[in-house]
Amino acid sequence: MDTLIKTLRANKPEGKPSETRPSETKLAAERPAELDPSEFLAAAVRPDRPRPSRAEAEAAVYTLLNYIGEDPTREGLIDTPRRVVEAYDELFQGYHQCPAEVLDRTFGETAGYDDFVLIRDIEFTSQCEHHMMPFYGRAHIAYTPVERVVGLSKLARLTDIFARRLQTQEHLTAQIAAAIDEVLKPRGVAVMIEAEHTCMSVRGVAKHGAVTFTSRFTGMFRDNPAEQSRFLSMVRSPQR
Repeated sequence: MDTLIKTLRANKPEGKPSETRPSETKLAAERPAELDPSEFLAAAVRPDRPRPSRAEAEAAVYTLLNYIGEDPTREGLIDTPRRVVEAYDELFQGYHQCPAEVLDRTFGETAGYDDFVLIRDIEFTSQCEHHMMPFYGRAHIAYTPVERVVGLSKLARLTDIFARRLQTQEHLTAQIAAAIDEVLKPRGVAVMIEAEHTCMSVRGVAKHGAVTFTSRFTGMFRDNPAEQSRFLSMVRSPQR
């Protein structure tokens, strides 16, 4: 089932609303909502938006340690605020990276290759935007190129850029597909993600081992059930 993402930008100009025919309403409901290109084409950090200093970030961690009942001045925690902020710099470096630049260089020596390219089992770790707890798993990405292909490692790097931001799994899936579709202009894109969420396995209902699957299909993968089925079959093949 395709992931549906709420539209973040208006598709119609402001003014008097136009009448919508029932057939148009049905088609709109069947199409995945459009993502704002700023989500998947540029770095997420806006230079015009003020950010707290590192000292202020460390002070916030100090406050949280106090909140849970700890003594931030004891030996084991003296350097914890600094360590946490340094870890955040690594875990959330995707905010400073540009997805479009990763896919910018392509290669034309394909000898007329006209089938899809599949990279399976791309391991990733991300952070849930609701609880700021990790979720982790594998991404499977396929696309059918038009004359030119992108380096295989670039799709793994693209996954990491989006994963190293606060995310939902649904949004992560849609962003990866949208970036490939927009930059490479292939005949179609297929993305499936399977992940375990610690906000579900170690808190709340505490169901360890529960796995969430999301998928997004564009172009020929969306329009051709046989190609979609072939992609899913190769992803689920036991030879892994």
